[in-house]
Amino acid sequence: MNDDGFSAEKLFNQGYSYTYDDVIFLPGFIDFPTDAVNLSTKLSRNISLSIPCVASPMDTVTETSMTVGMAALGGIGIVHYNNTISQQASIIRAAKSHQIPFSSDLIFASPSDSIHSADEFGNSPCIFVTESGTKESKFLGVVCKSTWNGLSDKQARISDYMNVSPVTLPSSYNFEDVAGYIASKKLDFVPLVNEKDREVVNLVTATDLERMNSLPKLGLPSLGTDGKFLVGAAIGTRDSDKERLEHLVKAGINALVIDSSQGNSEYQINMIKYVKHTYPHLDVIGGNIVTKYQAENLIKHDVDGLRVGMGSGSICTTQEVCAVGRGQATAVYKVSSIAEQHGVPVIADGGISNSGHIVKALSLGASTVMMGSFLAGSNEAPGTYENKNGLRVKKYRGMGSLEAMTKGSDARYLGDTAKLKIAQGVVGSVADKGTVLKFVPYTMQAVKQGFQDLGASSLQSAHHLLRSGSLRLEVRTGAAQVEGGVHGLVGYEKKYF
Repeated sequence: MNDDGFSAEKLFNQGYSYTYDDVIFLPGFIDFPTDAVNLSTKLSRNISLSIPCVASPMDTVTETSMTVGMAALGGIGIVHYNNTISQQASIIRAAKSHQIPFSSDLIFASPSDSIHSADEFGNSPCIFVTESGTKESKFLGVVCKSTWNGLSDKQARISDYMNVSPVTLPSSYNFEDVAGYIASKKLDFVPLVNEKDREVVNLVTATDLERMNSLPKLGLPSLGTDGKFLVGAAIGTRDSDKERLEHLVKAGINALVIDSSQGNSEYQINMIKYVKHTYPHLDVIGGNIVTKYQAENLIKHDVDGLRVGMGSGSICTTQEVCAVGRGQATAVYKVSSIAEQHGVPVIADGGISNSGHIVKALSLGASTVMMGSFLAGSNEAPGTYENKNGLRVKKYRGMGSLEAMTKGSDARYLGDTAKLKIAQGVVGSVADKGTVLKFVPYTMQAVKQGFQDLGASSLQSAHHLLRSGSLRLEVRTGAAQVEGGVHGLVGYEKKYF
């Protein structure tokens, strides 16, 4: 009998609320190489992913670029709803129209406009000309930055000098097709256009090709039955969200997250019933929850996935403000022990700061991890970079912060009808991480190494070790946690790749 360490069942039934850093796994037996580890998993009952990564529905994390990047990597992004119905639907349509792993910032103008400064081009080599000067109207031509630089009359109308017949490619082309065309024709860039309504969808430049060639090779993308990227979206639990949902379904969402800070409520259950009756084909993910009782209540109403975490996010103050929540390691284990019996996948939401936390979340029963701060600050996250104390950063805020609540996220905390708004999150900033197309593949390689050390060749194997008691754990003292990290140095630089 193995009496080295504890089984998860024994460890998590002692009345303590543990988070990821509190526990450590004991190593298993290795009889396979790292690259043999299979990280494919389930987001929900009917949706499969090739990597266990989900981008959180936060307005400083997941919009078009993040959704496209995550789907291209084999994960999925959940588009936030701290915006108007038309804005959220537009983000989803844009993401569904992509077939390449990134989304460029597009700049538009009308033929009657004038370009007064080179700054109007931003980082783009061109400005797109459409009938009304918006993305949604018919594409007419382009103005190259080099053409504008050569003008003697910079006040001239765009219609006087724009290129009305630029080379374009259909947006249905994949990255290899576009890259091959640009290389063969020696082009600086090519716009991708929706053939149906001549709407510009994306822009690929020769610089993009060089950048992509320097990144890790992408695995299997997340695609729906229609061959398009998988896209998820979040909504609240108010009656007005039913109208929002109708537009999101028309835009093509593949999964729906009912977004509440405390998901075991009459409001959420009523919304789940409505969605399951009105759109029976749509997978519904409920939450957030942290207990077995909450899980049983939502499973009873036919959710297809459960989102676990309350107060564990880096910008969330729910536990501090409301004295309600649970340590994330305990929460994931407890909820997954019930969900597994019903075939309902669990999303571990919050508390992910490094690859070790991902290994712990998945090994304790989660099928995927939802990440906010881990992805914030990346190229794909919404917002612009700023310089703060010599560091390049992007804003990152909790959806429970007062700043986010003023845009509508207070409904998530059942506070939209309250006379007094109480914040359950903060506003901060996150250092530039570069592109998710680079650091997520490296992170997944680190997760594979963690699974190899455990002796688990897949998520399913790790879950079997957990349920059988073969996965052994111990609690770490404060000194052990210090020892397990970098210590005893005058200075150091931490780089994972």
